[in-house]
Amino acid sequence: MPQVKIIAKNFMDMVASLPAIKLDKLYNNVFICEAILRSLPPLAKKYVLQMLYINVPVPATMMEEWVLADGASKHRVAIDRLIQLRIFSEISDRKRGTSYSLNPTFQNNLQKHIISGGVLPREPMNSDNAIKLPSLQELETYALKQWECFLLQLINSGQGEKLTGISSSMMKIFQRGLLSQRDKDGPRLTESGFQFLLMDTNAQLWYIIREYISNAEERDVEPADLISFLLELSFHVTGEAYNSNTLTEVQNNTLKDLADLGLVKLQQGRKDSWFIPTKLATNLSVSLADSSARKEGFVVMETNFRMYAYSTSKLQCEILRLFARIEYQLPNLIACAITKESLYNAFDNGITSDQIITFLQQNSHPRCADRVPSIPENVTDQIRLWETDLKRIEMTQAHFYDEFPSKDVFEAACDFAREWGGLLWEDSKRMRLVVKSEVHNQMREFLHTQSK
Repeated sequence: MPQVKIIAKNFMDMVASLPAIKLDKLYNNVFICEAILRSLPPLAKKYVLQMLYINVPVPATMMEEWVLADGASKHRVAIDRLIQLRIFSEISDRKRGTSYSLNPTFQNNLQKHIISGGVLPREPMNSDNAIKLPSLQELETYALKQWECFLLQLINSGQGEKLTGISSSMMKIFQRGLLSQRDKDGPRLTESGFQFLLMDTNAQLWYIIREYISNAEERDVEPADLISFLLELSFHVTGEAYNSNTLTEVQNNTLKDLADLGLVKLQQGRKDSWFIPTKLATNLSVSLADSSARKEGFVVMETNFRMYAYSTSKLQCEILRLFARIEYQLPNLIACAITKESLYNAFDNGITSDQIITFLQQNSHPRCADRVPSIPENVTDQIRLWETDLKRIEMTQAHFYDEFPSKDVFEAACDFAREWGGLLWEDSKRMRLVVKSEVHNQMREFLHTQSK
């Protein structure tokens, strides 16, 4: 079965995929314009700022002079990104050649925002005795706990347990590719689900947000409005309280779903209710590359395939169980081993050797991370070899034909199967052949006509 790739797109990929009319509507919001500017590659930011107060198209040849000769590839990437986001309009003229101009709505709003600074989407609530705000450390612990609970629900579902405490919106995201359910059986992890668990936190977050936006219309929510609200969240201050009573019903429902992920913390007072953004929410407008700072690892891999994970997290233990054999667990240490059987189980679930090796490298303990390589070469080589063992034989459903009435009929049948791309094997001496099951019906009809 072919591997299902999960591509973690950031917000700007979602924005770029919007229809032109909805994209232009987004640029009416000055904070959206700033969020877009933040996310651009460095060279693209430079072009936008250089052209911000130029009201005429700039020739492509002139822009090429703004970069050094070795920056040609980055220049092309920057231009392509700006065109995808409709920040740049490409103008072609036979005499003057190609030129670029800024989107007027984006240009005007960004000018206003730079000059006046703009007004924040909503102001924080005044702190008083009725509002008890968690410390930044408490908020970070809360966000981590919520995210781990969310992923543990996904893992437990793969073991036949029912999902509890998951909103219908998030359940649909799971069912889009991470979970499958047949007949009366409980939900099961798909190949994509197992691969998802080995991704880093930022990649997982972007995947969930992307799917959440993708099925917005099924919940009668406009994707452009949802993107606008999520981008606005990135301008809120981490740890500050914001009144929920000023939000629409759709926005409040969105906050409840985001609270499941740990992006916000919801609190209720006697009269008012409020939400407190965590770092996960305020980083939403930052590009995936910029936000994926290396976290401190916890895994020590030895040359004898034994692995020690310095962690108290139940989630990390369950993730390791996906491809390793857990031998014993102490309060702050998980001892396990990578075996042929544990890897075969992982491969059967759709996890690849490269994903396992990448996970081990990304989560190497600081004392191992500085070594080159951080994971012993004999371990990585053996993981790849065991995966190769499973690929030596490929099973293909087929049909066997023999006892042809003549050599001419046999050769005609071989030619027919070859034309359809279904010939797997032939024995000219004994007049026998094997064809793929997909062309069996066509082959049968062909032989029937030959026998007449």
